[in-house]
Amino acid sequence: MIKTGNPVISIYTEMTPNPETMKFVANKLLYPGKSIDFPDEASAKPSPLAQELFSFPFIKAVFIASNFITLTKTAETADWQDMIPTVKQFLKEYLEEGKAVINEEEVQKMKTERGNEISADDDDVVKRIKELLENYVKPAVEMDGGAIQFKQFENGTVTLMLQGSCSGCPSSMITLKAGIEGMMKRMIPEVKEVVAEAE
Repeated sequence: MIKTGNPVISIYTEMTPNPETMKFVANKLLYPGKSIDFPDEASAKPSPLAQELFSFPFIKAVFIASNFITLTKTAETADWQDMIPTVKQFLKEYLEEGKAVINEEEVQKMKTERGNEISADDDDVVKRIKELLENYVKPAVEMDGGAIQFKQFENGTVTLMLQGSCSGCPSSMITLKAGIEGMMKRMIPEVKEVVAEAE
């Protein structure tokens, strides 16, 4: 029987710098222009897809972006190569059936912070920090299956939240200090230090 109406979905995987995470890329927009992080099962209410992914015993965290999902596995003993075919098949079927990825109403209920979006009450320095994150940092970290969100700027210190493959990644501190902090200090003299929010 040939299904009509729903496009054929293809999913491919990409390694990330974090050995605990794998990036699953779809040929379909999942969450256009946005990303959302579910660091644990309790936070997954806004995403029917994330809720189902957490039913896999080896999934510890789910990060959904425009056209990819980054999954973090639990057990160091479990090998991604053994789990990839199962997850790919699940994602393919889920997306081909046209099921909801994100429930935007639930996201709005949760939204207390604005992340990298510039708001009217941001001062000049915060606006420049957010623009730099959006234009320079976001494209690079998304390629690695992650995201970095602005939390606050206080007394010369920028606090960022690491999401997706960036969270818990051994090389994320190097990226944060050598990459992002170096660039921010050069481009925004008011920035003295960049730190990650403690989990």
